[in-house]
This record gives sequence, structure tokens and C-alpha cells, in this order.
Amino acid sequence: MFKALILEQDAEGLASASIREIGEDRLPAGDVTVAVEYSTVNYKDGLCLSPKGGGLVRNYPHVGGIDFAGTVEASDDARYKPGDKVVLTGWRVGEVHWGGYAQKARVKADWLVPLPEGLTTAQAMAVGTAGFTAMLAVMALEDHGLSPEKGEVLVTGAAGGVGSVATAILANLGYEVAGVTGRPEQEGYLRGLGAARIVPRADLAETVKRPLETETWAGCVDAVGGAMLARVLGQMKYGASVAAVGLAGGAALPATVVPFLLRGVNLLGIDSVMQPVENRKRAWARVARDLPIDKLEAMVQPATLADLPALGAAILKGQVKGRVVVDVNA
Repeated sequence: MFKALILEQDAEGLASASIREIGEDRLPAGDVTVAVEYSTVNYKDGLCLSPKGGGLVRNYPHVGGIDFAGTVEASDDARYKPGDKVVLTGWRVGEVHWGGYAQKARVKADWLVPLPEGLTTAQAMAVGTAGFTAMLAVMALEDHGLSPEKGEVLVTGAAGGVGSVATAILANLGYEVAGVTGRPEQEGYLRGLGAARIVPRADLAETVKRPLETETWAGCVDAVGGAMLARVLGQMKYGASVAAVGLAGGAALPATVVPFLLRGVNLLGIDSVMQPVENRKRAWARVARDLPIDKLEAMVQPATLADLPALGAAILKGQVKGRVVVDVNA
């Protein structure tokens, strides 16, 4: 028997969460059984924990948690053996497949990566899907020519999970980082992560009035989308790139094609869910190398399974700062 946060629907089709003791026979099919140590809270987790599952959960009862880290208990795949430390992000785990909000998980071996050398399982979940996505975004910007001497790099939603890790990584790599936030009280936190400048969200919240504005940003990690992304596109330097990783500000993009045609701006889509395994390993190796551990620990808010319903609601309202690390055994 093990402990899990189970989502169940009532007669009206609304889901609620409760901590239950269940048996291993309830776990879904898979090659590897993992004793989960830590998970975290991402925007998708907030959606899955909501009464209607955010359109992501297909079947109930369900166990959420789109990422986790832990120790292999049993494996039918030669790549993993009992005692191996592993990390999982993506692959629709926690949405379609049962996820990390439990003391045990069973998944396909293809979905796992070995815990990067130099990181503990708790640190890996301080990074989690959000930090992994941030690293993918930085790698994509670098692959398209970004380097520190090119100028300021903008990070939108900078106090959130993706933004916090992106800010810390970029600053550590020598970039001058401008962090966008709508929460003035987070200025000290962002400067502690390495942000050289704080940009009030209101400065970028207006819809596009001119297709091109002053060339300002050498690169951008955008976790907001919507009208803010449209505005930022018109402020990018010639040939610069925006790595789009989120849609907290909306899925629509009220922009024009002018920045692409007249300034050669690149809009790079960042997908962390179905990312190929080799690039996952590359990104995790970069995280272990380029994300300062002291900065990572400054982002962390500890939590337990019992805290998850409230945290899920809070992250949907933009009220969660940095990274939540969930100790599923606490």
C-alpha cells in the first residue's frame, strides 16, 4: 500500500482531491516502477487539480503530477535497475497517465532520464518541468545566435517557475537580464536571481500600437504569450529570437508579421512534453552545469501532498513564486 492524492469525480462531473492509501495493483501499465521522492507544481498541475481537470484529465480516478524524481524499485527494461535515481518530465504523465502525486509511479522506461550527476532528487524537482523548459528555451536562443555581448535579454513572467530559472541561468552565463513582473514586491527576489533590471508588467501590457518599436532586446524567454508577446516582438533587435514557452496571458497572438519580415525576428516554439530523449539529457546536463544551486534553493517553497489543492488554485491565479518542491513522503 502507498499514499496518493486521488482525484475523483462526483455525480455532477466535478473533481476533488483526497489523500488515500492504495495498492500497487492500481498503478497503470509500464516498464519501470519508481518510488517517488519529490514532485512539484506547474501550471498544468493547477489545471489538472481544478474541478473540471482543465481539459487535460480524460479519466477518473486520476493521480496528477506532471513530473517527479525518485528511485527505481523494479524494472523490466535493461536501461534501469533497482536503486537507480531517475527524473521524469512530460510525456503527458499527470494528464493522461498517472503521475507523481503519489509515493509510487509506474511508467514507460522511454519516459525516464537518469538523475543528472551533481543534483539530488529534491534539487531536480526544484528545477522540474518549469526549469527544464527554461533550459530548453535558453539553448534554443543560443542555437539561434544569442550570446552575452548581443545585449539585454528579456524574461517575461520572471517571478514564475520558468521565469525564475531562466533568469538565474541567463545571469550565471553572463547575460544582462531584464525581468518582467506585475508584482513589485518581487523585485528583491528577482535581483537576487541575477536580474539587472525590473520591467513593470504594465509597460508591456498595452496592445500593439505600432508594428515596430525601438530595437531593445537581444533575446527573450516569454512565459506569458498573448498581447505581451505581440508587443515584445516589435521591440526585438534585428535577427533576434523569442523563445515562447507559455500562455498565461492568453493563447491568441494579436501581432503582425512585420517584425518577421523587416527585422528577421525568430519566434521559437519550446515544447518540453515530447522532447526527444537525447535533447532531454543535453538539457539536464546543462541545468546541472549552468544553474547555480544557491540560486535554485532561493526559489524553493516546500510542500506536501496535502498542500496541493490550494497550491494548484494559487498557481492558476499567478500567486506562486519560484518553485514548489513537494515531498510526497512527508
